[in-house]
Amino acid sequence: MEKKTLGSMIAELRKENGMTQADLAEKMGITDKAVSKWERDLSYPDITTIPKLADILGVSADELLKCRTESKETDKKENLPLLITRAIALAMGCAVTVLSITGKIEIKSGFTLLGIGLACLAISLFIDQKD
Repeated sequence: MEKKTLGSMIAELRKENGMTQADLAEKMGITDKAVSKWERDLSYPDITTIPKLADILGVSADELLKCRTESKETDKKENLPLLITRAIALAMGCAVTVLSITGKIEIKSGFTLLGIGLACLAISLFIDQKD
């Protein structure tokens, strides 16, 4: 089985067993909203319910827990270049706006700052498409 998030694994196994989120929720004694949150990786089942969940889905608890978890820290590190380029673009736009309103910027300098901002936006689009 390929590495998946716990939520995607629960959704896949639920569908393979021909169950709706409401069906699984009823068997687990929880709400269908809780199942929805699990499947979207917004929350996770309580550890004490894993054996019951695995049994309902027709897999062992070990197999269910062999999924990968999405680390927020890893995601932050991977998206750092994207975040930096977007922040620079935003900063350039804000700087030009404020300096223009206050009359403290020359046209040439304003265009230079906006050019830097646009270049950063182009780089961020490239980074975003690469992922």
